[in-house]
Amino acid sequence: MKIAVDDLSGPEIAAFLAAHVEQMRAASPPESKHALDLDGLRRPEVTFWTVRDNDQLVGCGALKRLDARHAELKSMRTDPTRKRSGIASLLLEHLIAEARSLGCTRLSLETGASDFFLPARKLYEKFDFAACAPFADYRPDPHSAFLTREL
Repeated sequence: MKIAVDDLSGPEIAAFLAAHVEQMRAASPPESKHALDLDGLRRPEVTFWTVRDNDQLVGCGALKRLDARHAELKSMRTDPTRKRSGIASLLLEHLIAEARSLGCTRLSLETGASDFFLPARKLYEKFDFAACAPFADYRPDPHSAFLTREL
């Protein structure tokens, strides 16, 4: 598998992310959906990666710089047909290493609090993310779980 920075210009990644946003809309109330759209992912403080297996898009994820030492994990997604195949762990290891290489000492994320998001929360816990208070522009939300880890 190959992980590479993606410029978000191709129709394949646009469709992959549209499916992600649609899934988040179905799983979370509108006021609790924090997935970034293509324009949000193209902002200068965001770097976006795709995971490909023999040229097939199987995953993606992004880092959003919050400040010089703190980054946020955004838009982690694995192709639903490839869940539980190690793609998310591989990508998360990569994103953690990238955050470290940027000089970040803290990596945080927001994910859903419902059972739908339990596999994601378990993955993050496996990588030493722990519950935290809302960060950046987030506010307390019963539908959100906020996690962070020191790097």
